[in-house]
Amino acid sequence: MSAATAEFEAAFILHARPYQETSQILEVLANEHGRVGMVARGARRPASRWRSVLQPFQAVRLSWGGRGSLQTLRAAEATSPEASLQGMALMGAYYLNELILNFVRRGDPHPGLFMAYAQALDELRLGGDPEPALRRFELGLLAEVGYGLNLDHDVLNDVALDPQRNYEYRIEHGPVPAEAGQGVLVLSGLTLLAISRGELSDPGVLQSAKRLLRGVLAHYLDGRTLRTRQVLASMRRTPVVPQPS
Repeated sequence: MSAATAEFEAAFILHARPYQETSQILEVLANEHGRVGMVARGARRPASRWRSVLQPFQAVRLSWGGRGSLQTLRAAEATSPEASLQGMALMGAYYLNELILNFVRRGDPHPGLFMAYAQALDELRLGGDPEPALRRFELGLLAEVGYGLNLDHDVLNDVALDPQRNYEYRIEHGPVPAEAGQGVLVLSGLTLLAISRGELSDPGVLQSAKRLLRGVLAHYLDGRTLRTRQVLASMRRTPVVPQPS
């Protein structure tokens, strides 16, 4: 494999795991190079200048080089304050990372995905319901990796969707009139068109988008389980207990 190099490229840390006694193996989403695996030598030492920089969800600039599937980190600097994410927003951000690790191969450039990820993090930091940001990111991710959804065209009749009709969404194909086949993923044309425009403020549209995207993602995950999704579901089921004053 040919040598690769980057100089202070904008990036986010997706995942880090211990390596040997004092180092880490990082999975990174970089603006120009896409997903990159690299070794951060000495990053776990107490005095390492990288300890506070190589944190999830923090915008950084990284320099690296080397041959093979794992690059060697050479420099790292933070370009924004440490991310402030808590609760559902924090788990939502980890969910984004898990999606990328499952769908994006190392070495495939995805500048559009990098921008979508940064925007999703910004939305999550605002607080409120994280679901719209997660759904928009899922749509963008699928489009970037070649699984983009047709949400505005009747593939059976080769015409634009009728907002007043119901459609069955057939994964890997698109919407067909519901009369031509009933299935789990039946949505109105109005809802599909709203999802295609990213208009998710209506609770019914948002819930339909979640149902549709869950089915599509499950199809392409092919049996793989997203652990963060299970944690998010558990957090939603757990009631908030008021703290004594």
